[in-house]
Amino acid sequence: MTELTEYRQEVRAWLEQNCPESMRSPYRSEAEVCWGGRDFKFQSKDQETWLRRMAEQGWTAPTWPKEYGGAGLGRVEAKLLKAELARLHARPPLVSFGISMLGPALLKFGSEALRQQHLPPITRGEIRWAQGYSEPNAGSDLASLAARCEDQGDHYLLNGSKIWTSYGDHADWMFCLVRTDFEAKKHEGISFVMFDMASPGVTTRPIRLISGKSPFTETLFENVRVEKNQVIGEVNQGWTVAKYLLTHEREMIASTGLSSAGTVPVGKTAAQSLATEDGRLRDTILRADIARFEMNERALELTIERARDEVKAGVSLGATSSMFKYYGTELNKRRQELLMSIYGHDALSWEGQASHEGRLARAWLRSKGNSIEGGTSEIQLNIVAKRILGLPG
Repeated sequence: MTELTEYRQEVRAWLEQNCPESMRSPYRSEAEVCWGGRDFKFQSKDQETWLRRMAEQGWTAPTWPKEYGGAGLGRVEAKLLKAELARLHARPPLVSFGISMLGPALLKFGSEALRQQHLPPITRGEIRWAQGYSEPNAGSDLASLAARCEDQGDHYLLNGSKIWTSYGDHADWMFCLVRTDFEAKKHEGISFVMFDMASPGVTTRPIRLISGKSPFTETLFENVRVEKNQVIGEVNQGWTVAKYLLTHEREMIASTGLSSAGTVPVGKTAAQSLATEDGRLRDTILRADIARFEMNERALELTIERARDEVKAGVSLGATSSMFKYYGTELNKRRQELLMSIYGHDALSWEGQASHEGRLARAWLRSKGNSIEGGTSEIQLNIVAKRILGLPG
């Protein structure tokens, strides 16, 4: 305990000295999120400094081994770091699909050469990754994918398309599921490959959502060269890698329901925006709804922490990630509904200063997609029913 107390004190002192003041507040908009990448433009010098300092400490991916750019922290030390960051209301220095999804898959299935090539740049925010999973005819039934990666001797040639590629027009590299054996059963003959999005033959097209924004793209491949040394795991055995990565994606999506993801707590927003009486909201129904939401939010956060501890102890996360994904997305939708209630008619405006150029309405509309992306809620509930509750099919 003495060692942990000393460690906490060291972390606290370092953060106090190195976290810029402007990085000690929740995001005001998505534009303030640091995604990194070859063409990323920092919003401020402080944002750039915060990323650089945290990366040098290995704290952008604190539990990863030091040789891959992490800090090699154990679960207790990582928890203490997270708690001290929360105490300062520090923004995540880097949001990255490379950290939340690809990294764990590389650590488990990747060769040493692939780990050395890709993991350190991920932790430094030098490469931004996109995920190539869903296709126009392969969404919930992902194993029906048809993108073809044909063996050309010393490399593959990729043809086909992906859809709902998050930020595909901003990504530097893509990790992608492709079919490499065209006669095998649909769950077989799939490989997990990676390639540079600047490769000849890669085209992205924005998909505009009902929110008016376009975080998604359709991605087209025409004779795209994929190097054979950029396959994670065994050729034709990519479905195993894909399933493992999906557990991390679902946990990542679940975190959108939590204030710790960098958003202002709903209760604090309400207190700042609405009339109060003795420090309490006058609207008793809204007050009760917010209290219920924040208790459920805290329950999800603690349950995720418990599951992470179990994973560190050797217990597989497995289908539990589907439970988190479902509940986290429902929680985020409830968050957006509450924010609409808090701001009233201002929240319905599509433009203007009062609505922050429609940010509230757009976020509310965007949250509806949480039930679809990363596996629909219906699919997640089927998985929970079958693999956690043991209900008959």
